Amino acid sequence: MNRKNLIVRLMLLPFSWLYGMIISMRNFLFDIKLLPSDKFPVPIICIGNLSVGGTGKTPFTEYLAYLLRQHYKVAVLSRGYKRLTKGFIMATPDSTPQKIGDEACQMKSKFPDVIVAVDGNRRRAIRRLLALPADVRPDVILLDDGLQHRYVIPSLTIILTEYDNIYYDDYMLPTGDLRESAMGIYRADFVVVTKCRDTIKPIDLRIIEKTMSLMANQRLYFSGIQYGTMEMVFPSHTKPLRNVEKDDNVLLVTGIANPKPLVGYMRSMSDNVTLFTFPDHHAFTADDIGMIDFKFKTLDVDKRLIICTEKDAVRLKFLDGIPADWKYCLYYIPVTVRFFHDRGDDFDTRVLEHVMTTINIYKENAKN
Repeated sequence: MNRKNLIVRLMLLPFSWLYGMIISMRNFLFDIKLLPSDKFPVPIICIGNLSVGGTGKTPFTEYLAYLLRQHYKVAVLSRGYKRLTKGFIMATPDSTPQKIGDEACQMKSKFPDVIVAVDGNRRRAIRRLLALPADVRPDVILLDDGLQHRYVIPSLTIILTEYDNIYYDDYMLPTGDLRESAMGIYRADFVVVTKCRDTIKPIDLRIIEKTMSLMANQRLYFSGIQYGTMEMVFPSHTKPLRNVEKDDNVLLVTGIANPKPLVGYMRSMSDNVTLFTFPDHHAFTADDIGMIDFKFKTLDVDKRLIICTEKDAVRLKFLDGIPADWKYCLYYIPVTVRFFHDRGDDFDTRVLEHVMTTINIYKENAKN
């Protein structure tokens, strides 16, 4: 850490202490039940983190949706961050990012048979989902980014923490990125360290495990990012994709919390990568498009590509004013979760067992 950053952090520490006290008091009031939490007769899997963004919640939620939809009717519930609407909305194939948010829009596009709903009030949304007709009512609900939404009691809690910014090395907002104290990790049933590098050594994993000092009933997993084959943002326009070559001119457009892994991946494929980085969930403007297009027009027609993340592709696809010549070379890179050391089977088995057991318990309770 350089001297300037250290000074800024020291100046912000009093605000972090105040924020930490407020959040700790809030959690304490939930723990002693002075603030109400509701439990629902359906498995609710909460996917969350202690920090602000960047841990890979969306790919992980998609991983769980893909796993569970093979056996159960699944609903994904999100707040629909940065949407322009309010209240409870169920996604349809025609829903736009402006209506339900980019992440919800992405998930509905990827899993048409999964119920995707958005609402800032998660309790209200769950009640609406459970009031659906029996033939479509979800068997299990995935609560995306729900760790701090303590008005709902999940049946299983999964906390994600990024390898390059593990929660125990972080600080409370605004000094650092933590939304709540590191002690919140003990609310997790599973802890998953995400975005691990392929070069990670077993000794590194053991050091992390020892430092976390999790309880005996908590499970720790390590996962990495797996990039898929690039897809066309505008399939009716885009030329068939060839492999990215070292001398290609790649304009990499990202509006996500942590683009570093993707930047490294693209630079391993091309020697000519120009970055256009924007904040997470960024709403692209005409000025943004103009800035990218200015660079785009200077490049060799046969050697230029615009590549973005899957989440950015959702926003760009619905954006008015995309230049026509972009549509012939605009691609996105899908991202999936890959567990390390063959632990994926263990994770899958435990999740499926939890859902099956919870459903059976609720069925028995209903009979009695």
